[in-house]
Amino acid sequence: MKAAARRVTLEVVGWTLLVAGIAALVLPGPGLLMVFAGMAVLSQQYDWAERRVEPLRLRAMRAAAYGVAKPHRLAASLLGVVWMWGWGAVWMLEPAQPSWWTLPDRFWLPGGFAAGVSLVASGFLALALIVWSYRKFHGDSEAVAELEREIAHADDAA
Repeated sequence: MKAAARRVTLEVVGWTLLVAGIAALVLPGPGLLMVFAGMAVLSQQYDWAERRVEPLRLRAMRAAAYGVAKPHRLAASLLGVVWMWGWGAVWMLEPAQPSWWTLPDRFWLPGGFAAGVSLVASGFLALALIVWSYRKFHGDSEAVAELEREIAHADDAA
């Protein structure tokens, strides 16, 4: 009975994270992180998910290294954080619908305060990931080269 409850819990959590992560790729939220988390949870139940976790992790690490490799990329990443915080503040303040808005009221800032909190929290998560990436990869060509070797090895094994 305990094993069945664990299996159901893992499936519900894994699929929820995966679907929410896919949605968060275009909506406010840390989409790639949730997709990875969902795949990591599902990998405990499914072989197909287990085979995809490591390549997904390695490519996420490559994206992290790429985002801090050059000053303009780092600046763009930080600007993205500020952008998320700004829009989160707008959503949390829930300003009145402007006169130029032609769609129905329900389409003006959907999600309200909760969406704003999600954007601000995502901004803090993004900032933490940028700091981590900077400390791990910025100016460390050997760490980036090692990552590329790991990706090549994973690709060869697949």
